Amino acid sequence: MISRAVKTDLRRAYTLMRARSGHQHWWPGETPFEVCVGAILTQNTAWTNVERAIANLKVARVLELEKLFALPEPKLAELIRPAGYFNVKARRLRSFLRVLVGEFGGDLNKLFVGETSVVRDRLLAVNGIGPETADSMLLYAGGHRSFVIDAYTKRIFSRHDWIPKSKVQSPKQAENYDELKYLCELALNQKTGAARMDYWQDYHAQLVMVGKHFCRTRAPRCDECPLKPLLPRKVVEALNG
Repeated sequence: MISRAVKTDLRRAYTLMRARSGHQHWWPGETPFEVCVGAILTQNTAWTNVERAIANLKVARVLELEKLFALPEPKLAELIRPAGYFNVKARRLRSFLRVLVGEFGGDLNKLFVGETSVVRDRLLAVNGIGPETADSMLLYAGGHRSFVIDAYTKRIFSRHDWIPKSKVQSPKQAENYDELKYLCELALNQKTGAARMDYWQDYHAQLVMVGKHFCRTRAPRCDECPLKPLLPRKVVEALNG
């Protein structure tokens, strides 16, 4: 169960973040296919590096399903080198493309058709696609309401006591991911239809902004953060200490 205080805080958090940064219009991809490619490339790296890799694919004129699928893996790895772990990510992209072409005729709409839980399991069965990548594809490319949890979310939630720190540090990553995802989807369910889709998309984007610019791993800028009003008293006292 989620406490009323946490639910209230999570809903107010969006208001505070949106007031500071405005709507983020995230994910920055021109097509659903580009979103899916970006979701794989952004694993364990900053988005600025993904942008450089995507730019390489566009310059080479291969950011289309048929062309990308036909590209030899070493050439693909070289083009996406700026994203880091480029050999691993080339294999993961190839795995995704093989499933998309071999099982769904290259049609993303067919890949994403069905109940959200079914489509999510379908994506998780692809080698190299974990919960965060699957939920990113679902929410931003597939038209499914599936909240995305990332490292920024865990850090922000932990520092605000919305989840126990033990949940962030626990080795049971998949279990903790699903628990935090459930918490967010339960707390942030006050909107319906397309409004909820936009809400969840932008909420995740707002957390990314706060995590990058304020709630940093080292030297967090709590005094300047839009979420400062929601910090636990002990943290505020330490800041003022």
